[in-house]
Amino acid sequence: MRPDDLLQPTPRGLYCPPADVYIDPVRPVEKALITHGHSDHARPGHGAVLATGTTLKIMAIRYGEDFAGTTQAAAWGRPVTINGVTFTFHPAGHILGSAQIAVSWKGLTIVASGDYKRGRDPTAEPFEVVPCDVFITEATFGLPVFRHPDPAAEVAKLLASLRLFPDRAHLVGAYALGKAQRVMSLVRAAGWDQPIYMHGAAEKLTRFYEAEGIDLGEVRLVKAADRKSLGGAVVLCPPGSMKDLWARRFPDPVTAFASGWMRVRARARQGGVELPLIISDHSDWDELRETIRETGASEVWVTHGQEDALVHWCGTVGLRARPLRIVGYGEEGEAEPADLAPASVEPAA
Repeated sequence: MRPDDLLQPTPRGLYCPPADVYIDPVRPVEKALITHGHSDHARPGHGAVLATGTTLKIMAIRYGEDFAGTTQAAAWGRPVTINGVTFTFHPAGHILGSAQIAVSWKGLTIVASGDYKRGRDPTAEPFEVVPCDVFITEATFGLPVFRHPDPAAEVAKLLASLRLFPDRAHLVGAYALGKAQRVMSLVRAAGWDQPIYMHGAAEKLTRFYEAEGIDLGEVRLVKAADRKSLGGAVVLCPPGSMKDLWARRFPDPVTAFASGWMRVRARARQGGVELPLIISDHSDWDELRETIRETGASEVWVTHGQEDALVHWCGTVGLRARPLRIVGYGEEGEAEPADLAPASVEPAA
């Protein structure tokens, strides 16, 4: 049996013919399996959705309770069988509830990893290596230049800046789902015990993380009347809001941005970022190669990102590999710095 008999790329996303389901479809379909809650992977309008319980809750927060016709929660490591094909969800370490999906049929196993990272992160379930025949990987940071530093050292830069400029608010651009909560956790781990402030765009998801048992310390919503008094405060906000009117009301703000893209200094300068923080929720070049080796897969498919470089490396170590070039992924979570464009809507508070 060829791997394409079990899973194949289509314009709607990865399709499993024997089960008649899609994984992370980019258009509405009858049956969808979702790896995680970022909007480029989890879209509303499907007839039925199978995902982890946490991802289903995140989708309900973002799209409303009626985001799909029906839903089913998948438990970690417990196979779900559809038309003789088994689907098993394993932690991906990307954000809370994120999963890799192992698809097994007639002795063949393909793992669709979605987005994933290997580093420690108290705000997400730790990544598991899943042995397989074919490994489907992202390659957001699939170039040798992308080697992420210790995130604790990056947060130390933020705290050093706060000590140096105690009268300036420090605005940290971070995506509302996953990255914002991870930065909060890192700041707490570094010993910051003062309240952390957040933009209204992150409030629902941050309160959800707290309700799921993630300790973020005291997190306050930024109120319009308080902005001038937030000198020396840490403020998490969507990257786009840093150029918005919302940001100008803070006292002489220092602009920081938490992203793997901050490895590229030109992109930080382009976005007007004074304090780039290289903190990524995706695997870097070394972690991508380490993961491919550890899965034992003899064939690798690359969904999105820097596909060609990773495919080339696979060839150098004797692995079959090909890019899938699926359009529609990579638009949220750690998207390109187009996110530094001004936010269109200012929150009410």
